[in-house]
Amino acid sequence: GIFIAESPKVIELALRYGYEPVAFLMERKRITGQAKEILARCGQVPVYTGDRELLAHLAGYTLTRGVLCAMRRPVLPALSELCRGARRLAVLDGMADATNVGALFRSAAALGIDAVLVRRSCCDPLCRRAVRVSMGTIFQIPWGYLDEDITLLGDFGFKTAAMALQPASVGIDDRRLSAEKKLALVFGSEGYGLEQEVIDACDYVVKIPMTHGVDSLNVAAASAVAFWELRVRE
Repeated sequence: GIFIAESPKVIELALRYGYEPVAFLMERKRITGQAKEILARCGQVPVYTGDRELLAHLAGYTLTRGVLCAMRRPVLPALSELCRGARRLAVLDGMADATNVGALFRSAAALGIDAVLVRRSCCDPLCRRAVRVSMGTIFQIPWGYLDEDITLLGDFGFKTAAMALQPASVGIDDRRLSAEKKLALVFGSEGYGLEQEVIDACDYVVKIPMTHGVDSLNVAAASAVAFWELRVRE
């Protein structure tokens, strides 16, 4: 029931969106420095402190911004709640890298995605690294887990588009995609992409046109391009 938020900016966003702090761990100088206003908002929440070397020993790495906050995990919305009123979804399947998950959330929040659905095969979106890379946007965009088969999204009126390199793939600039009233883009693992059974279950198979003999982009970069294309073509 606990996750770790790192850096004053990320912690401030979590507090703004109603996340409950449990305890802080920070360098002493941060108490009257970058964390001063945050601590003033948090009343009787315990603050543990030490010098930079001690914190690095405890955490296992050097804290870039010198502040960590343990926070209670939220109750995630149900699938029906996430789909209600949404037009554009991102679905994550098999994405194990925390940096990519965090970056995708940041792009989704910035570029018009209404909610993110995460399969259990993915990295935890609330792991410290993913939260930090998202720069706290994970607290802003609705998200939850998709435990059912991806075809269930059709019951909520969504067409699904697998981002995959296949002979039958259409370009992300295909007008049929932007014309869909409800569309879910499905992204796979960093190394191998989506499983064939997931691709086969989708209504579209989509790729980003490439040049110079490059066949693909990093999944986080690809998500940003795909979200942008959908947005500008609406």
